[in-house]
Amino acid sequence: MAIQWYPGHMNAAKKKAAEQMENTDLVIEVVDARLPEASCNPMVEELRLFRQRPCLKILNKIDLADPAATAAWVEYYNGQEGVTAYAMTTKKPGDVARIPDLAKALAPHRGVPTKPLRIMIMGIPNVGKSTLMNALLKKRVAKVGDEPAVTKVQQKLYLDKNTVLVDTPGMLWPKIAMPSDGLMLAASHAIGSNALIEEEVAEFLAGEMLRRYPELLATRYGYKDIESMDAIAVVEGIAAKRGYRLKGGDYDYEKAAHIFLQDYRSGVLGRISLETPATRAAALAAFAEEQRIKAELAAAKAAAKEAERMKGKRGT
Repeated sequence: MAIQWYPGHMNAAKKKAAEQMENTDLVIEVVDARLPEASCNPMVEELRLFRQRPCLKILNKIDLADPAATAAWVEYYNGQEGVTAYAMTTKKPGDVARIPDLAKALAPHRGVPTKPLRIMIMGIPNVGKSTLMNALLKKRVAKVGDEPAVTKVQQKLYLDKNTVLVDTPGMLWPKIAMPSDGLMLAASHAIGSNALIEEEVAEFLAGEMLRRYPELLATRYGYKDIESMDAIAVVEGIAAKRGYRLKGGDYDYEKAAHIFLQDYRSGVLGRISLETPATRAAALAAFAEEQRIKAELAAAKAAAKEAERMKGKRGT
């Protein structure tokens, strides 16, 4: 299943962000620490690099992510020019309190009353931008919800007399190239429920868990033979163990899939990362090879079609 979700308000949000970027000194990009690259919006990178703006890349929700994977991602991003990575959770006030100083270090030429530091907070839906905004300002100024794309308009607020914050709506991009990225985003609740089939997303997540964290599945659901299970068996096993059945006795696979996704999103399953820098590089290489083969097949098909056309033309 190729998941795509780009509601109309996101296109409008991109245009507003492009206009605002000219008057911005620094971008704070919030990503999901469980899938940092899959949750990076390439449009954010494009806009900030065009204006040559530095980036404070916040890996949020580290309380839900694998600590070893998070450490690897921080090192990876800190190796990029103009980027400082910061792993945190908005649940800890101390983590939030460090952000203003980190931001000022990236734009030391700003941050006085006559030249306030202008910060734009960006990211995909449901990564915690609004929660971060509220935590920074220590009051509720942005609407927060458990559904993606709660924030739909841009707003500007003063953190203090030297710092201006611009909160932007969560934005995805028009076409998610790698299907696995769409599935990771869906599993982590960054995609609207109307754009996905939960059973397929749950099967993807179960497959990733079997490869990366089988022991967490065994611990949570009491599986004794986890080595012999596949993704479908994981979801069916939840239905069996929880007694989720439809009229007639069949397993309620849909309900089991929903519960499994909720367990992952809430952290009940444990601290899980769906990608590391190494697995990301491997996935990109595999995708590039797949695209190369598709292009070769398409070119061969087009050439054969043209040869047939020319043959018919000569025959007449």
